[in-house]
Amino acid sequence: MAYETIDGQKYEKELLDLARKHTTGRGEGKLSKDEVAELFKSAQDGPGVTETEKNTLAYIRDTFEFTDAAAADFDAAFAKL
Repeated sequence: MAYETIDGQKYEKELLDLARKHTTGRGEGKLSKDEVAELFKSAQDGPGVTETEKNTLAYIRDTFEFTDAAAADFDAAFAKL
């Protein structure tokens, strides 16, 4: 598992790369419902969601833009972790 350090905090690189991929290039630059589902699927790839993965998801929520529907889905899924 690869990590990326931002402002002294360690985050999971795979999740960050996925969020970046979905918010650059074509499109409105916001994460959609499907993309949020993909993020959580990636975070749940092991026996459980690690603390680093939770921190990375929280960072993504604070840093990236979401459609309104995607934000609601993200918040509901994150609350269940």
